[in-house]
Amino acid sequence: MAALRHGAALRSISAVSRPATLTRTRALTRQSSVSLARMAHTFSVPEPDAPEVKTAIPGPASKKYIDKLDKVFDTRSLNMLADYTKSAGNYIVDPDGNTLLDVYAQIASIPVGYNNAALRRVAKSGQLISALINRPALGNFPSHDWADILETGILTVAPKGLNQVFTGMAGSDANETAFKAAFMWRRQRERGGPSVEFTAEELESSMVNQTPGASSLSILSFKSAFHGRLFGTLSTTRSKPIHKLDIPAFDWPHATFPLLKYPLEEHAEENAKAEADSLAEVEHLILNYHIPPAAVIVEPIQSEGGDNHASPAFFRGLRALTKKHGVLLIVDEVQTGVGATGKFWAHEHWNLSEPPDMVTFSKKAQTAGYYYGDPALRPNKPYRQFNTWMGDPARAILFRAIIEEIQSKGLVKKTAEVGDYLFSELQGLAKKHPGQFENLRGKGQGTFIAFDNPKRDEFLKKAKNFGVNIGGSGESAVRLRPMLVFEKKHADILLAALDKIASS
Repeated sequence: MAALRHGAALRSISAVSRPATLTRTRALTRQSSVSLARMAHTFSVPEPDAPEVKTAIPGPASKKYIDKLDKVFDTRSLNMLADYTKSAGNYIVDPDGNTLLDVYAQIASIPVGYNNAALRRVAKSGQLISALINRPALGNFPSHDWADILETGILTVAPKGLNQVFTGMAGSDANETAFKAAFMWRRQRERGGPSVEFTAEELESSMVNQTPGASSLSILSFKSAFHGRLFGTLSTTRSKPIHKLDIPAFDWPHATFPLLKYPLEEHAEENAKAEADSLAEVEHLILNYHIPPAAVIVEPIQSEGGDNHASPAFFRGLRALTKKHGVLLIVDEVQTGVGATGKFWAHEHWNLSEPPDMVTFSKKAQTAGYYYGDPALRPNKPYRQFNTWMGDPARAILFRAIIEEIQSKGLVKKTAEVGDYLFSELQGLAKKHPGQFENLRGKGQGTFIAFDNPKRDEFLKKAKNFGVNIGGSGESAVRLRPMLVFEKKHADILLAALDKIASS
């Protein structure tokens, strides 16, 4: 560890775990010339061979920048300061020259690596430059090519059965506008259809925040869920008190998300009961909660809440319940979407007979919004779902380039393959280090993998000393969120570092 702090690359760590790790390291050496040639075309800044830790983190240069920043910006949540001009591929670099393998990726938001050459080319294009310097108020003054941008980008990866999109600014915004769509859809149905005019009482009462104009409806979410920090989404976020303290909240219902036990194959009966109990609770709340739910919102994997999983059967049951009772199903794919689970959308793993009503997205898409298919989810009058920007064409163009990069290089399939390899190797580490990799989960879910560690925060801090940037979630989870360009060689570097952290 001391050697690393003074500049040794992680290749010197790799030798500590033999024989498997040594074999992996030798294989990496044989592949290096081919990989470097390929990476030179992929990233405008060459990707490093391995992590390198030169100083404590933060080091003197970083501390200088942090002190300067703190005078004008709250730095209390700062994880590490980065120099993005030098970061490349899977590696994040700080002002002191510390180079870390980044398997946190800006909280799961970098899709195809830092300084990706294809994205930089698009960034220099006339179309993106025009979108940046002539940003339109999309609801009033969309550009002549806005439909083409959507049809050749965002809509090419629309979930099955959903052929329209409302674009937004961030994940919280995507969910909040989806909530609005659900409320307007429900009241329109109760009113008798889109052609029925609002009553004078509805118009007048809405201006004083009273019913019937301000509807008495809710959104049903789950315990430990995270759907954002905006005012409305906070009433569905239930991961940490710090997010919610002091903020007025809606009296909205929440059901218990099934808390599965691992290994799954050893707890099949208990887990099935937990999922059945959860579905029964959802149905009870739909039927009996004093503020009726217009929609249920759920994450395919509860990410901020601790990487909590449920089976495809559970989600199929949830879809059946919402259809049965005329309640919308919103699937929050803000963190799980765009390939990380080995499918472009995580809910594809469920094999639903009918699609969700809305799917929200952001993070790796580098833009945001929600997909939908039912025309009734488009409000019956203009300005009901509206703001100045209503998205960002520049970011939509960037997402199109991300999609092209993912598809041209088969990155979703590769993520599934690398994830299978990584999970298998982590099972070996769990046996080698009992108690350090508890409740390993994410099998068959690409690189969207997590485990629990009893000293999680200390584990994450140590990881930086060994050249790896990792994130946590929930009370004790260590979550892996690599980019889609994370290859087997990167997995081997990560595994060697995890082995060393667990041994230290």
